[in-house]
Amino acid sequence: MRESTVHFEGLRVAAFESRRANEMAGFIEKHGGIPFVAPSMREVAIEHNQAAIDFANRLLTGEVDLFIATTGVGFRFLLRSIERHVKRELFLQTLSDITTLARGPKVVAAMREVDLTPSRRIPAPHTWREILAVIDTLPSALGQVVGVQEYGLSNASLTAGLEARGAHVLSVPVYQWDLPEDVGPLENNVSALCRGDIDVVLFTSARQVAHLALIAEKLGCSDELNRATQRIVIASVGPATSDAIQAQGWKVDLEPEHPKMGPLVAIAAARSKPILKQKQKPVTTATQLSSDAPPPDAWRDSPFMKACRLEPTDVTPVWLMRQAGRYMAEYRAVRKRVPFLELCKNPALCSEVMCTAVKRLGVDAAIIFSDLLPMLEPMGLELTYAPGDGPVIHNPIRTALDVDRVDELEDVSALAFVMETVKQTRQDLPPQLPLIGFAGAPFTLASYAIEGGASRNYLNTKTLMYSDPGAWRSLMERLARAITIYLNGQIANGAQAVQIFDSWAGCLAPEDYRNYVLPYVQQVISGLEPGVPVINFATGNPALLPLLADTEAAVIGVDWRTQLDHAWQTTGFNRAVQGNLEPAVLLTDVATIRKRAQHVLNQAGGRPGHIFNLGHGILQQTPVDHAIALVDAVHEFSSR
Repeated sequence: MRESTVHFEGLRVAAFESRRANEMAGFIEKHGGIPFVAPSMREVAIEHNQAAIDFANRLLTGEVDLFIATTGVGFRFLLRSIERHVKRELFLQTLSDITTLARGPKVVAAMREVDLTPSRRIPAPHTWREILAVIDTLPSALGQVVGVQEYGLSNASLTAGLEARGAHVLSVPVYQWDLPEDVGPLENNVSALCRGDIDVVLFTSARQVAHLALIAEKLGCSDELNRATQRIVIASVGPATSDAIQAQGWKVDLEPEHPKMGPLVAIAAARSKPILKQKQKPVTTATQLSSDAPPPDAWRDSPFMKACRLEPTDVTPVWLMRQAGRYMAEYRAVRKRVPFLELCKNPALCSEVMCTAVKRLGVDAAIIFSDLLPMLEPMGLELTYAPGDGPVIHNPIRTALDVDRVDELEDVSALAFVMETVKQTRQDLPPQLPLIGFAGAPFTLASYAIEGGASRNYLNTKTLMYSDPGAWRSLMERLARAITIYLNGQIANGAQAVQIFDSWAGCLAPEDYRNYVLPYVQQVISGLEPGVPVINFATGNPALLPLLADTEAAVIGVDWRTQLDHAWQTTGFNRAVQGNLEPAVLLTDVATIRKRAQHVLNQAGGRPGHIFNLGHGILQQTPVDHAIALVDAVHEFSSR
């Protein structure tokens, strides 16, 4: 992009750099903006840093296997903290003998000052995700002691990721962030923001965000600041800073491809004008509704929600199970950086991958990005995801005694990351697009917990089910209560509908399903928030359809193993249905996809209450263009 096309055109731009304040102001002026740069923080060394001293002693005695240096300033502070307590030369020599990771060029420079060369450099954007990705290229971290030089605050995500890999984390704080000695300029910037005198805000660290909020609270203008952020452009230097911004409830409008100050200013200069124009359109007030603003529950009369209620729609709504998944390059790029379980526990990324899929496909509903099994962790099940093998439960349930050790899920506090994913996705989606929450059904969760993972014949599950009905009942009741709490939590946090996935129920005969499974599905659905549509979906055995309908579910999911018209007749036309194109059809060609989509629509016969979907999730090999072609075909053929 030529410099002449990159121009703020006189916009008022606030930033909060400290050491590089003058450089930031120069960048803003160069790009045609009016700079309001106020230092927001300073590094303060920790007096008598016992943690650093303990780390040095453990390093010298051979107890540390790997060291992660996260900032250049912090590395220098570490050396100052320990030099009175251990021999500096011996410390550096011992450090050079273990694996060292340097987070960015400033750390590399600081290490070179003392003739150290890091074993590995963390690539841009230098977040905890890249650190863990490098860790994964090294020999197993299992049982290793990893020293982490912290910068200001502990990085909970990095610590959790290391511990998940079996490492023992030794945190080494070396300095703390404090407000600048002169807070006057920062207070002036916050006041200007609250008055509406700033157009664009640039953040280059998470601590800047926290200190901005702290000063607003001190000035008594937190509410004004929150309102102001809805009408200005917020640009973030990278993912870690974006996470902090979103944690405050503010929306990130811009993030550069390269997480550096120059690209941050350049992208803000190039794109702030149109974003600002959009954000400053008239909005709904307490006394007047703007015609530009959608009603707060615009999703209520969407085609998807109307179909759930058996109401006529202008078009058949369509969404696709696994619509955010491995078939999309954007998703694969995220997964290269983040292990699957960590992705599921990162609300911002979960929202990002789902909203990206929704935008590309043009579907009529979104479903939260998560997995069936993380809800088992707070119940005492030890879960990991092994590459190529999928989920693994390391302490499976096989006996009545094992059932007794399954913890009761009392609330959703241990699953706060899922609740935040619901909130974040709801916030990021267009207001007219419904959001679907989901959970595994009691039988499917029980099967995973008993088998320890996926299974071909479910021998352990059926053995417990047949041989110990009391233990089976206890386990299923406990799971049913947990699922009810879990789904109601999703509803409370912004889900407009929920789907119950019984992925493994097809292994059961109808009579066994009726006796051993149906009562617990009924228990879940009857315990959910009234008025919220429930989609009851089980795969593998069309003979179960009448039993799926023997619940209070508003919608019955239909897989591809039966004709949709036969399925709807079986479940009754007083229920909506969802389905049911064979997923493998998307591996063919566009002409075949359109023909088969028309066939499913013909079976529905234009009757109100049909939600188009696949009979199961999108296959990994599916071309994205084929999924888009399917959505377009459904909309084209069903337009009324």
